[in-house]
Amino acid sequence: MLPMWASYIVKAYAWTVILTRGGILYWLVGQLGLLPALEWVLELPYVGGSSLSTSHLGRFLVFTYVWLPFMILPVQAAIERVPPQLLQASADLGARPVQTFRTVLLPLAFPGVVAGSIFTFSLTLGDFIIPQLIGPSGLFIGTMVNTMQGSVGNLPLAAAFTGVPIAIIAIYLTLARRLGAFDAL
Repeated sequence: MLPMWASYIVKAYAWTVILTRGGILYWLVGQLGLLPALEWVLELPYVGGSSLSTSHLGRFLVFTYVWLPFMILPVQAAIERVPPQLLQASADLGARPVQTFRTVLLPLAFPGVVAGSIFTFSLTLGDFIIPQLIGPSGLFIGTMVNTMQGSVGNLPLAAAFTGVPIAIIAIYLTLARRLGAFDAL
């Protein structure tokens, strides 16, 4: 819940400072003696950059930090709805914890996983601040909509770009419904 207490823009700018070469994350990695491993990871194509603040890995870390509560809360709510007697019955019948998780808990909590993934996916798709501040330059759908609507003033093209996430979410919801993710609601 901690990420939800601070302003979104403050968190994004704070992460730019944390992920720079002189930032606290580089200091911590250096203290642990893992700086060569971090440099090796940053040299990987499609992952790295010149530093964490200019890499896809850094952008992934920030997206995870910012949107993780929107995944955790629906999953936690779904897990809380699972009757404890089912878990106890599974244990009484000799199931190991991993088997109980796979066959009892996960199927019953799956609607929460779907709901959380819809939240995080749609929020990430529409985000335009984090992609501008962290990671390599490139256009996300959110930054394209912001550019077309705000800077360029091309509202029809901005509207066309907003149709892409709507279509993706509609397809995802259709697949989730066919897989029975909403049957337990």
